[in-house]
Amino acid sequence: MSAKRITLMRAFRALPDPRRKNHNTKLHAFLDIVMIAILAVICGADNWEDIEQFGKDKEPWLQSFLSLENGIPSHDTFARVFSIIKPDTFNLLFTEWVEAMGGHVPHEVIAIDGKSVRRSYMKGNRPLHIVSAFATERGVVLGQKTVDAKTNEITVLPELLEMLDVAGCIITTDALSTQVWSTEKIKENGADFVLAVKGNQGRLFADIKGAFADVSPKSVEYAHTEERGHDRVEMRECWTLHDTSVIRDGSRWHHVKTLVCMKETRTTQSGTSIYMRYYISSVMKGAEAHLRTIRSHWSIENSLHWVLDIAFREESSRSRAGHEGSNLALVRKIALNLLIQEKTSHRSVAGKRLKAGWSERYLLKVIGISSMFHA
Repeated sequence: MSAKRITLMRAFRALPDPRRKNHNTKLHAFLDIVMIAILAVICGADNWEDIEQFGKDKEPWLQSFLSLENGIPSHDTFARVFSIIKPDTFNLLFTEWVEAMGGHVPHEVIAIDGKSVRRSYMKGNRPLHIVSAFATERGVVLGQKTVDAKTNEITVLPELLEMLDVAGCIITTDALSTQVWSTEKIKENGADFVLAVKGNQGRLFADIKGAFADVSPKSVEYAHTEERGHDRVEMRECWTLHDTSVIRDGSRWHHVKTLVCMKETRTTQSGTSIYMRYYISSVMKGAEAHLRTIRSHWSIENSLHWVLDIAFREESSRSRAGHEGSNLALVRKIALNLLIQEKTSHRSVAGKRLKAGWSERYLLKVIGISSMFHA
């Protein structure tokens, strides 16, 4: 039996109905609401009105496997129900779904980074901000945590790590999450790390920067890549140093085994720009391996954040009542994972969404089953 089949019609069946048991206006089955939303988003729906319209247009087909005793829910019903679903429970089922799909890659780079849904803000409140864990080699999202108004990305990192099976993987984050306790938490979960270091860790940053300024070329390893295209040349150079004695607080950063320096030189018709970046790593490997790892982390921008904004129009989402923004963001990630793993079509994610909307046969292929009667 397909793992995708299990998760869509079985695992999400375990999601508790958040509506009151004695509510006298529960006209629609909870699983119907969840499944219609997932299928609609796969097929191009970007908001609750789109999801309602998808349900109405596909109602005869949906009736073949959903109850729909009172027809298709209104867009207000979708919004209201998703605003009260508990995100933590939904997220947990999501991570179990990903694990059931399999494909775990040993030593895979898991990039963890946050993204704001800018148009989701309300007066007096900041926009919805979600931290996601992205398996860079497989190109799938492993989990997400919403940053509430009283916290920031740093505080949700340990919660996200606890949700995931990261043993044997390499965790990468931006400099905000580079804290002593975060290195401890990553190692406790059986993973390694490559973490960016900037001015927020002033003492550590100064030590690493000074180490590469004073070091002998014979004591470092070096690797580089060069890319040309679109009237642009990008050179990325990487140096690694295994002598961590330069860290004055070395007893606190005791998991650090390698220091990394990255230089990116970008040349265009407008001129040349140079960027220097520094990292700490628990991986005892050289420059070539760390260059690959760091470049893998950057893929979260192009392969996740950019796709969500361009293919799913997430940047324009105004969902903000209760938990609807966070839960709809998770539905997008369910759709994205399924579309990414569907390999028979070579179209873009946006193109696959259109194709799924046009063809029920292809939609079934995306969710991994041959017939909805086997769901």
